[in-house]
Amino acid sequence: MEINNQLVVYVVSDSIGETAEQVSKAAISQFNIQDYDIRRYPFINDQKQICDLIEEAKQEKSIIIFTIVRDCLKEFLVEAATNLNIPIIDVMSPILTGFTNVLGVQPKREPGLIRKLDEKYFRKVEAIEFAVKYDDGKDPRGLKKADIILTGISRTSKTPLSMYLAHKHLKVANVPLVPEVPIPKELYEVSSAKIIGLTTNPFKLIEIRQERLKALGLKSEANYASIERILEELEYAEGIMKRLGCPVLDVSTKAVEESASIILEIFREKGHKFSNGKSF
Repeated sequence: MEINNQLVVYVVSDSIGETAEQVSKAAISQFNIQDYDIRRYPFINDQKQICDLIEEAKQEKSIIIFTIVRDCLKEFLVEAATNLNIPIIDVMSPILTGFTNVLGVQPKREPGLIRKLDEKYFRKVEAIEFAVKYDDGKDPRGLKKADIILTGISRTSKTPLSMYLAHKHLKVANVPLVPEVPIPKELYEVSSAKIIGLTTNPFKLIEIRQERLKALGLKSEANYASIERILEELEYAEGIMKRLGCPVLDVSTKAVEESASIILEIFREKGHKFSNGKSF
């Protein structure tokens, strides 16, 4: 049987094989060789797939580098390659053994976990970007895409709650209620089942708004922080929330974490399904 003189690196994995491929490239870069080929075989899940790639590898000047975490497939691959004198390198086992010795627990032996973690991370980033884009009623078109819509007057924790829930991979939009500003029509076009109204104690709100004015370098006596204005806004918001038919949460004495927990409990009781597939 004629053997091709080109080095062929077989990257074999029961996941996507990216780790083994990057290790292979890093190793090859340490040698002054140009004539090589890296062939990736991802998502290996049965012995027939292994037999097929071994049949191909035996006709090449080859080496097999693998990241298979399931013992049965790993052992089959090692035995098949060894019987044909094909060099084979196990990337994961030494690392897993080291961690096992330190942690005192066995690995899950489940392929693709890092990919699942990456997907989870990107879902969170997407939710955070959504919360920023549709914060404070910036673009009412986002209301129909949201998992949760928060609405209430100024300083009722709409933005902090939106960001907190976004870190749980939920797409949250919020709409401020201001008597002088028309309500976006989209708020009446979405299901009230995903809207949460936020309210608060007027005297607590005076303190919060006065502190906000100070932070902005404005006088605390401004109409924004007056009891008359706050009562007017609260009454207006109460009317809107009744019209929407949504649950109303008083955030006066609640931390953001507690308010978020109550909101999720409301959705859990409704059996609501979110865009990320979760139900609470």
